Amino acid sequence: MSSALLVGSVIAGVIGAVSIGPALLHGELGVGVLVAGAAVAYVTGASGWAAGRLVRSSAGKGSLRTRFNLTGLLFVLLALCLSATAAVRDADWFVVSALLLAVAAGSYGASGGRSWPEVLGGGIAVFPAVGLMVPWAGRGAYRSMSSGRGTAWPAIRTGLIAAGLIGVFGGLFIGADAAFGTIASGLVPEVSPGSVIVYGMAGCGVLLLASAGAFLAQAPPPLRILVPDPAKPAGRWSWAVPIAALDLLFLMFCAIQAGVFLADDKDKLLRSTGLTYAEYARQGFFQLVAVTVLVLGVVAAAKRYAPSAERTDRVMVRVLLGLLCALTLVVVAVALRRLYLYEETFGWTRLRLWVHAFELWLGVVVVLVAVAGVVKGRTPWLPRAVAATGAVAMLILALIDPDGFIAEHNVARYQDTGKIDVPYLRDLSADAVPALDRLPEPERSCALRSIALDLDDNEPAMSGNLARSRAREILDARPADMNVNCPGWLRSY
Repeated sequence: MSSALLVGSVIAGVIGAVSIGPALLHGELGVGVLVAGAAVAYVTGASGWAAGRLVRSSAGKGSLRTRFNLTGLLFVLLALCLSATAAVRDADWFVVSALLLAVAAGSYGASGGRSWPEVLGGGIAVFPAVGLMVPWAGRGAYRSMSSGRGTAWPAIRTGLIAAGLIGVFGGLFIGADAAFGTIASGLVPEVSPGSVIVYGMAGCGVLLLASAGAFLAQAPPPLRILVPDPAKPAGRWSWAVPIAALDLLFLMFCAIQAGVFLADDKDKLLRSTGLTYAEYARQGFFQLVAVTVLVLGVVAAAKRYAPSAERTDRVMVRVLLGLLCALTLVVVAVALRRLYLYEETFGWTRLRLWVHAFELWLGVVVVLVAVAGVVKGRTPWLPRAVAATGAVAMLILALIDPDGFIAEHNVARYQDTGKIDVPYLRDLSADAVPALDRLPEPERSCALRSIALDLDDNEPAMSGNLARSRAREILDARPADMNVNCPGWLRSY
């Protein structure tokens, strides 16, 4: 590990301690996660660009190679954008999922690779890299400290001098101006035995993450050895007949769904099944999701074993698999239509929104597979495209505001039907406050008072969050009645 990267990782750890530490101490993530994420991304990017030098291939010949290419930069930027969700959204279930995906995206961005094993393995490579990079970083630190030529100690010494000067003059400015002191008090972390432990854990975590990212950018895992050798093509009819039979089954299913969808009296049509249309909409949704996932496996296997030497074989592959992908999109549409009808009847929940988004993403993956494997015939970009669309889908969901979306639709449903599940809505996060604020009393106060009690008016600056700030403004203007009597509304989900 070079001295510059060592200093960068230490600085990232200090930034993580003062930005994430206070947030963890108060139990509220915020803009500090984005600040620490930017520090980690900078160290990882610097290491990747520094690795664009003469490297030796497995055959022992030298070649100029930039390990950290445009794809790596894109995924590191996606990881940084995903970390920003902690600054704008309050829903823990969503923010934690986005941060885990950010770690995976950044890990792959540092590792690189094109094949499926490299994309999937690169996404989790950061975890073994935390252990593997310890001797690498240790040797770099030893050389920097002992050789006298390194830049680590001068940088540390400079940082200590700067911190001392800021402490002395900052203290004088705080005593001289009350407004400056108020702002500075939000930036200065709380110091106590317990807080020091929390800050240290946060700093060490960010230090390890930055060092692991730097390590992966210079020593990506050799996952290419996991790429299987080209398969021996099967006979033309041994693969074409099963795929054609599957196409016919899908055609039959789509025809039945079209009949149900176009029927004037849907309940009369389904009376023989003993189900209402709402029950029919709910039934089988997860089976249809499983169908979508399995089709992707079938297409992958068919592309691997289908013959391609003759033009007739290539045309047959494209026709049969293209038809299967097109019919799969119909299945995706049917599944989404069923879930939407059920959501409109019984309301939205986090699980329903999550699986709705997942099925939509699967539809995008099917389109990518059809374009890459059926139309183009080549798939070198497909694994990276699928991974990128997953990260982009999470960002789109962040823009939609999951808890706010759920509250918005349930409030609209209440205005239309008079039905509402207040016990469920009051467990939502501060993201839902703008929508819940439109409820009449006593439903409004019953839905908002749990959220109001969880909002901390004295949160540190690094826990700053757009959703919580907006919720405080609304509740300050119209406080929730903490003494209102909340009846037990019937749960309807």
